[in-house]
Formats: sequence, C-alpha cells, structure tokens
Amino acid sequence: MLPARIHRRPARPGFRAGRAALLAASALALLAPLSGSARTQVAPANTAPPTITGSAVKGETLVANTGSWSGTTPISFAFEWLRCNSEGASCSTISGASGTTYVVASADVGNRIRLRVTATNSDGSAAAVSDPTAVVTETAGPVNRGEPAISGTPAVGQRLQATQGSWEGAQPITFTYQWVRCGADGGLPDGSNCAFIPGATGTSYVLTQQDVGFRLRVRVTATNASGSTTVASNATEAIRGQAPVNTRLPRITGSMVEGQTVTLDRGTWTGATPITFTYRWLRCNAAGGACSAISGATGTQYRLTSEDVDRKIRVDVTARNAFGATTVRSGESATVAASGPAGIITLPSGERSIPVTSVPKDQRLVVAQVRFDPNPVRSRTAPITVRVRVTDTRGFVVRDAIVFARSTPLVTQATQPRRVTAADGWVTFVMQPRFSFPQPRNGFNVQFFIKAYRAGDPPLAGVAAYRLVQVRLAG
Repeated sequence: MLPARIHRRPARPGFRAGRAALLAASALALLAPLSGSARTQVAPANTAPPTITGSAVKGETLVANTGSWSGTTPISFAFEWLRCNSEGASCSTISGASGTTYVVASADVGNRIRLRVTATNSDGSAAAVSDPTAVVTETAGPVNRGEPAISGTPAVGQRLQATQGSWEGAQPITFTYQWVRCGADGGLPDGSNCAFIPGATGTSYVLTQQDVGFRLRVRVTATNASGSTTVASNATEAIRGQAPVNTRLPRITGSMVEGQTVTLDRGTWTGATPITFTYRWLRCNAAGGACSAISGATGTQYRLTSEDVDRKIRVDVTARNAFGATTVRSGESATVAASGPAGIITLPSGERSIPVTSVPKDQRLVVAQVRFDPNPVRSRTAPITVRVRVTDTRGFVVRDAIVFARSTPLVTQATQPRRVTAADGWVTFVMQPRFSFPQPRNGFNVQFFIKAYRAGDPPLAGVAAYRLVQVRLAG
C-alpha cells in the first residue's frame, strides 16, 4: 500500500510573528530570576575606625570622622559620643550628644571621649568605636595672642633683641628661646624648617659673619602645667655685613695755640672694606661740651683762630661702607691758648718754644723730664749721661734757661755743671763717677739735684725750678 499522504498547509504570516513574541517573553521570564541573584546585597562593614579631631580641653569642639566602610550604598550614619574613664574604658553615652561635633563639658574633665558610629543600609547595620582622646583638661597649654618680635639693626656686630610676645593660659608660664637662621624666603611661619643657631638661647643675640645673607627668627616656647606651645617671630631682613666699628677713638695732635695748624688722627676702624671717611670740626666750651660745627672745617687739618682761644676742639668722624655708617667723636683737645709770647717759635714736632726771658713773673720754669743713660747704672767708672728738659707752667718749651746738675752726695763730677737749654728745651750733661761712687748693686740708687733758672734772677727767687731725681743701680 502506498503511505498515506499528509497534507501540510502553509503557515500564515501572522501566526509566525505571534509565536516569536511568545518565545522571547518566555526567555525574559526565565532570565529574570538569574539577574536578581547577581545583585547580592551586603550589609555595612568598617574598614578604618572612626576618628576624633580637636583638643581634649574644656570648651573646645571635637569633630567626628566616620572612618571608612564597605557595603551596599547608600549608607547612612548615626553618631554617639561616649564619656569614658581616664583609661578610655567603662564608657557611657553622653546624653544628647548625637551630632558630628561635640563641645567638651566640665563633666568630661579627667575623662576621655570616644565616638561610636553606626552605619546602616538596606541590608543591615554595624557599629565601630574610635580610639579615646587624651584625658580632658581644664585648660590647654599656653595660647599665643601676640607673636614675638625682634628689634635691632640686621647687620654683623649688632645686637638683636627679642620679646616673648603675649600669651594666655594657666600660670605660671615659663619661656625658652631659640634663634634660627632662615633662607631668603624667611622659612615657615613657625621657623620649624630653619637652622638652629647653637648656643643662641637668650632674649638677645649678637650677629656674626655666619649670619650674613640669612634672615633670622626667634622661636619662643611657652610652657605651663598643661603643655607647651611654640611660635616664632617674623623673619628679619637679610643680615648685612658689618658697618664700620671704631676700635680707637680719633684724636687731635699738634700745639693748641692760636694760629697753629692741628691735625686729626681719625683712630682705627674695622668693618667691611672699602671704608670712606668724612670729618666735622667742632668748637666746644672749656669743659669740652656744648660743641658746634666750625664752618668749612671738614678736612684732616685745621688752623686755630682767635675764636678758639680758651675753648676746646673736637672732631666728629663718620666712617661709611656698603653696610652702613658710624659716627664717633674725638676726645677733647687741650684748651686753646692765645698766640705765644715774644720770641715764640714752632718746632718740627709742633711744640712751641720760647726764650726764658719770655717767662713772666707769675709763671715758673718746670724741670719736665730727666733721662739717664745708662739706666740702670752697672759700672763705677763709665760716664753717665744726664738729659734734662725745661718747660714752663703754661706748657711752652723753654730755651736759653740755665740748668745746674750734680749728684748728691757728690759722687760724680760734671765736665760742665751749668749748661743752657737748646731750642727744644733739652740740655745734656756728662757725669764722670768719682772714686766715692758706690758699688752698683740691686736696690740702691744715686740721687741728683737739678736746678733750672734764669740769668739775673735772685738765687732763691724768680722763676727757678728745682727737682731731685734718682738713677737706679744694678749689679
């Protein structure tokens, strides 16, 4: 038999589209549960504990930090501040303290504070607790209300002075100081990146060559029973090299007599070179004070005038270099005398010489100097040279005065016992020891009598001068 023929009708287009849509819907329905299982929900877990910032001091505000958490987001947080004992244990909730900040109260003094953070999401919650704060104190360490300050000239050799600034806090407060060298930018405001200067721990500091080019600060540390606080002054300007420093005062040389030219010795100076100098001559009163500038007198020499008589002369010397200027005043001169008596001459040394006849009756001669050669005397036979200088009571060198010299007792013999002074006031005798001259030995002397007088004066009157001098013997 032939198999039965199966007759298939062709599918309609609308039927095919409906069947495809049904299959797609079935596939989505099957996949939906699978997609839900891939989105696993996770409860919060702490990965870094909460922290507290702020000072554990009554009245200060502490700030909460949640720490780090994992888990399905979003995560919300709740805060609970805890008061613990001094060891950070036996904690209890502080009533009403549930925000992100907490103001430390009187009840907290002597205790520690901790923070409990509770994290919550749709799948659960978890809590974590911070480390405890320091023990809460009544007051903090000293609080600076006005920073330290430095005064003084920022140059080598100058002294800088520091103030401690103004502070608040429980008394007593003690202070320590540390000077530091900072770079051209002045360093950090607290001076923490500046180099400590060894030994510079006082309220003042003298600048040295090592400081040149640096800017200095002083760090002040204030300490009380609650702690220490360090602040720094503002930085100085860059330290300069040394301005001129006078090491020997200027002085005036020459004869202080009307009409004479006197010369300035400007003294000695140190400091960075080159140094330049300017001068200002001054006319002062008889005591060396109340000085006023002499018009046009700005050189190193000055010719004394009638206006200077019975006055004293001084000079202001100003030394300058690249780092500054320094002015010092010379010592006072002798009182300027009027131009000299008849016959006065000026010696190369600048001294004024007069004839003995120009010494008035109200003045006297002076045996100003006596010099022996050799001195000490070590021989009983070798000649001894005696030099005598004569001036008068006004300071003039006296020439043509008669000088008499002899040993007393008479143990020497002068080749010429009376001689006349030269223009410079000196006269020289040569004394030959006699047989009675003592044996030279340590501790013994030979005495000489010197008389200076004017020819024609009475022997015991006039302007005569007398002097006893000794020369030392040595064995």
